[in-house]
Amino acid sequence: MQNELTILTYEIELKPGEKLNLPESILENITTGRWVITIQQKAEESQSTRNHDAFLNGYAPEDEGLYDDYPSR
Repeated sequence: MQNELTILTYEIELKPGEKLNLPESILENITTGRWVITIQQKAEESQSTRNHDAFLNGYAPEDEGLYDDYPSR
């Protein structure tokens, strides 16, 4: 028996009342051997906008004027 690493990833969305049915193409690829099947809920996508406050708050008062010699972009 020859081992080959195969990773299949599918993203699905089930509507209320729908049940999960695995496609025949997936079931046909599962043959004799040891398998790990993982099902996990997808995390919600973040709608936040990048915030640079931490960068600006990192300056101490003595840093004022430190970069005045550099031309602005």
